[in-house]
Amino acid sequence: MNEKNFYVNEYAVVDENVEIGENTKIWHFSHVQSGAKIGRNCILGQNVNVGNNVTIGNFVKIQNNVSIYEGVTLEDYVFCGPSMVFTNILNPRSKYPQVGAKYYIKTLVKEGASLGANCTIVCGNTIGRFAMVGAGSVVTKDVPDFALVVGNPAKIVGWYSEAGEKLKFDENGFATCPRLGIKYKLENGIVKEV
Repeated sequence: MNEKNFYVNEYAVVDENVEIGENTKIWHFSHVQSGAKIGRNCILGQNVNVGNNVTIGNFVKIQNNVSIYEGVTLEDYVFCGPSMVFTNILNPRSKYPQVGAKYYIKTLVKEGASLGANCTIVCGNTIGRFAMVGAGSVVTKDVPDFALVVGNPAKIVGWYSEAGEKLKFDENGFATCPRLGIKYKLENGIVKEV
């Protein structure tokens, strides 16, 4: 690690064998564990835990009190809201511990997804590109690209563009992002850029 290219607060702990990209900031009471890879221009707020062997892309923002456990991967531009939760085991038992990567069920959060404050992502699911998970929601299945999901269990209630603008589809299933002008098509419950 070259400490000149990124910032680690004096009250944060970064273990050996960690990769941290340039201009990344790691704030107080955070812990980055061995084998973790964090991209460039990321912000890890107060009390963030990055587990062993976790991969975090570039331009990721992780708000206070979030733990990214081993088995979770965050692609570029992911936003993790305050106190949101990842899991990595489906049937945890203190009496019968499941310790080690062979027990962990993988979770993937794709490019640009936003995970609202206090939401929970149950392991084994994929959050699609630019999807949005509402605050307090519990994700129990895959979330498609551009979907807004809310509730417990989380259900699709709308669609949002890459820029976070609500998409209003016409009778032919087309919508245009008012901010970027990107066109989208909704067909069979899937949204794609056109």
